[in-house]
Amino acid sequence: MGRVALVTGGSRGIGAAISMALKNAGHTVAATYGGNDEAAQKFTSETGIKTYKWSVADYDACVNGIKQVEGDLGPLEILVNNAGITRDAMFHKMTPQQWKEVIDTNLTGVFNMTHPVWNGMRERKFGRIVNISSVNGQKGQAGQANYSAAKAGDIGFTRALAQEGARAGITVNVIAPGYIGTEMVKAIDEKVLKERIIPQIPVGRLGEPEEIARCVVFLASDDAGFITGSTISANGGQFFS
Repeated sequence: MGRVALVTGGSRGIGAAISMALKNAGHTVAATYGGNDEAAQKFTSETGIKTYKWSVADYDACVNGIKQVEGDLGPLEILVNNAGITRDAMFHKMTPQQWKEVIDTNLTGVFNMTHPVWNGMRERKFGRIVNISSVNGQKGQAGQANYSAAKAGDIGFTRALAQEGARAGITVNVIAPGYIGTEMVKAIDEKVLKERIIPQIPVGRLGEPEEIARCVVFLASDDAGFITGSTISANGGQFFS
């Protein structure tokens, strides 16, 4: 059954793979993006998926953007909170601004996007919310106190909200990817990838964005109605929780 889905950060990387997988599964999909107009326009022209520009760190922008999407496509039934940024620095060098930007986007942004759709999902007695966390939100990572804190917060948010939504037919789950072969990861020095990162991954390779997308498609489906508050650790065996 096709439903209306919104993917934040949905025009590039993991988000683009999620948007396309949901479309291929029969859903009507919209994708948000924060700043790269050229990439968003190219994504829309290639896939036919509508893109909308706003910052998930701005609550009012989320409210107004969601209204526009619902006006164009209909009530949102599936929300994938994928948008995220990094501002890496060792903690003794981290600035309050670096901390705030990451928390505002990666954690508060999940609230900002979920809160405006929650009552509608409750009234319709159906909703699928999938939050994209990270292996570093599970195990921590030096140089990413801000990112790890935000992504760990996403997991706590998911577990709490799942309990509130269960009786209303809303499931809330989280996927924690490991190292995925996106443009950002592939831009890492090849020697660092081969000698320091990939040896940490028992399956011996980077993940593919499509592998995360397939997890989302399942969690967003009607078949996943008995799964809520769960974390899927898609990291090639790098970390178990």
